[in-house]
This record gives sequence, structure tokens and C-alpha cells, in this order.
Amino acid sequence: MPPLPSASGGPREGDPPGRRRWAVIEDPLPLESGTRLPGVRLAYETWGRRAADGSNAVLVLHALTGDSHVAGPAGPGHPTPGWWDALVGPGRALDTDRWFVVAPNVLGGCRGSTGPSSPGPDGTPWGSRFPYLSVRDQVTAEAALADVLGIRRWAAVIGGSMGGMRALEWAVSRPERTGSLLVLAAPAAASADQIAWGSVQIGAIRSDPGWRGGDYHRAPPGEGPHRGLGQARRIAHITYRSETELDSRFGGDAQPGEEPARGGRYRVESYLDHHAAKLVRRFDAGSYVTLTEAMNGHDVGRGRGGIARALGRAELPALVAGVDSDRLYPLAQQERLAALLPGADAARTVVSPYGHDGFLIETDQVGALVRELLAPLPQPRAAPAPAP
Repeated sequence: MPPLPSASGGPREGDPPGRRRWAVIEDPLPLESGTRLPGVRLAYETWGRRAADGSNAVLVLHALTGDSHVAGPAGPGHPTPGWWDALVGPGRALDTDRWFVVAPNVLGGCRGSTGPSSPGPDGTPWGSRFPYLSVRDQVTAEAALADVLGIRRWAAVIGGSMGGMRALEWAVSRPERTGSLLVLAAPAAASADQIAWGSVQIGAIRSDPGWRGGDYHRAPPGEGPHRGLGQARRIAHITYRSETELDSRFGGDAQPGEEPARGGRYRVESYLDHHAAKLVRRFDAGSYVTLTEAMNGHDVGRGRGGIARALGRAELPALVAGVDSDRLYPLAQQERLAALLPGADAARTVVSPYGHDGFLIETDQVGALVRELLAPLPQPRAAPAPAP
């Protein structure tokens, strides 16, 4: 039998860092709620070389259970391969001979950045004391990272799903620091349907006895909220894939060697169990709750006179794309977003049977969008040669 899952699936002190680096935010981070979060650090990875003036920097933002590892193999410090590996490297859409690609782990996450599993001011995990975060707070942290890296303005900000929410927030709140924008499979504001899906996932985690009110991080293996987190992942994964794909792959077939009439599983159940088991060993339940709450609260128009007025601030070149089979963030939301962004033309369509996950899977189509976004940008100044 496999070993019991740890109380938190996130990395622990002493684990291999992999390609990650860390930026420490010296001052307590001001949050939208009016509170301040002390001791913030962000994990990040980079590819390519930074131009002397930082003009070739591109910010790439990950989705809910992603991390900074956009490109590269799995290995020590990286439980999964790069989630957009086909897009990053010499001659690829994010050509590292030209661009300096930066990918942070989101604030509130669990792959190296400050989140609920991180030590709080007293040295014990934040747990239930970790504050509510908004997408705007996460972008505030990313702006502080840009300051640390000496990047006054990104040549482009690119993100899909939760990363697309943050990319959009960059364009609305900091248009002077956002040279161009690519938003994939994300809305201007979370809908009631999306909030509902997120809320039942949060409820699944909080109803697990192992949740312990959010203070489970020092529980023994097998006694954390892994059952609730696994159930949240099952629910989420249904929304990430299309009905057509699931039916064509699994239909109503039983898992080989099992009989549903006698307590066995259907093949689609086994598939969901597989994804649940993978996530609980690499992700923290507290981060899942924190990030899902931030996504539920996403609304670029909040306090800005509504969505249309807020998007009118983003006077910069923009591309918006959605997946034609996406039932979580339907294409109509991207069409509305594109219509309201001053620098965008009609929304582009990623054609895929895979539903929402198409923005991760259809790398040829996504790569073409990235190339289209970056092609008109002025050639940045040559990056300095590496030190001897």
C-alpha cells in the first residue's frame, strides 16, 4: 500500500528547491481588506536572460493547482512537469533567446510562496489565522516581486483560468506596467454558477474532520483533510473536462475487474479517484480554500464603477481567448470581455474536446496566440551575456 498522505501536500522546509528562487517582500503587504500580511515571500522561476532595462520581461501566471514550474521536467522539488513546457524555450512561442520569462507561485499557494501552510510570525503554520485574499492582493504581491526584480513594466502578462484573472487585474489596476495582455479561459467576474462550484469544493474540505478548523498542518500522516481535498478535486475535475470527452472516453463502463452493482466503480469514477489521489500528495488543502475563495471573489468592476468602466482603463494591446467546449468558463464570457477591452478585437476560440483544460492541452493553438501577441512588440535591447 502507498504511504499515508501528509497532513499537507505542499513542500516542507528542507525539501529540494528545484529551479525555484525566492523574493522576500520587506514591508508587510497591504491587503484589500485593510489588513497587512507580514513576512511575505514569493517563489518564482525564470527562463532566458533579462535585458539591462528589463524591457524583455514576460509574466506568466498559473491556474488554481499550478505553480511556478511552467517549463522543465518533473524531478526533485517539482512533482509534475512544466504545465506549458511546449511553449517555453529557444524558438518556441515564449522564445527564451528573446524574452525573459518570469513565473511566480501565487500568494496563498503552497509551492514555495507564503500561504496557510507557511510559518506565521510565531513560527507555527498560519493555518486558520491566514487572512482572506483577493485576486487584487495576489497582484499586489506580484507587483512587489516585479519591483524586487527591477522590472518597471512587463512586455506582456499572460495567464489562463485563475492566472487569467490575475492577468486581467494587472491590466486594469496597473495598465502602465502591463505592455500587452493575453487572457485565456477566464471571465471579468465570477458568475453565480462558478461561485457555486467553488463553494461546494470549499465545503467538501471544511466538512472533513481532518480539517480541524484549518489548523491541521502538524497532524500525523493520514489525519489531515486529504479526503475533503480529494473530493474537492473530483468535483473540480468534472468542470475542467467536457461532457463529450468524458462520455467518449468512459461511457457507462465499469472499471475492469469491478462491478458497480457490488460496490465497484465505473471507469469515470476511477479516473476521478486517480486525479484526487495525485493532488492530495502535492497540494495543501488550506491553499486550495484560500485560492478558491479568491477566485469566487474575482470581479474587476468591484469598487470601480462596474466591469465596463474598469476594463476601459486597460488601454493596451490585448488578446482574449476561450475554449469552445469549456463548461466552467464558457466562451461567451470571453466574448464579452473582448468586447469591453479597448485594445482587444473579437475573442479567439481554442477548438478542443477537452473542456476548460483545453487551455493547458492545446499548446499549438495557445502558442499561436502567444506569438501573435508578442510579434508586434518592439525588439527588446539585447540581454547581457552571462557572467564568466
